[in-house]
Amino acid sequence: MKHIRQTLFVLILATLGVAAGTSAKVATGTLAGTVLDAQGKPVADAVVTIQTSDGRQPHATRTDSKGRFEFKRFETGQYDLHAQSNGNFSEWAKRISVHSNKTTSITLRLPPAPSESVVVKP
Repeated sequence: MKHIRQTLFVLILATLGVAAGTSAKVATGTLAGTVLDAQGKPVADAVVTIQTSDGRQPHATRTDSKGRFEFKRFETGQYDLHAQSNGNFSEWAKRISVHSNKTTSITLRLPPAPSESVVVKP
C-alpha cells in the first residue's frame, strides 16, 4: 500500500511538472519576405518595421543585398509591417498572421520615387 502511494505521489508531481513546463512556453513563428521597388527589383538595405496590429512592440530590421528580411521567434498573432528606403514608404501590410512553428512570407512594394521637376523661367 505504501508503495502505491509513493508511486501515485511521484506520478502527480511529474504531471504537475510537465504541465508547468508547457505553460511557460510561448508559441512563436517567423515572418519573412522581400522588399521590391516599383519596377519589381529587390531593394537592398531597406528598413522594414513590424509591430503588433494594435501598435505595440515595434521592431525593425534591414533587408540584405537581395531585398530579403526576416523576423524570427515572434509570438503568434497579427502584425502590421511596412518598408522604407530613401524616404520612400510602402503601404502598411495589415493584420499579417504569424503561426506557431511556421514561416509567413510577404512581399512589400515601394511606390515609384517622386520625380523631381525643374521649372525653367524665361
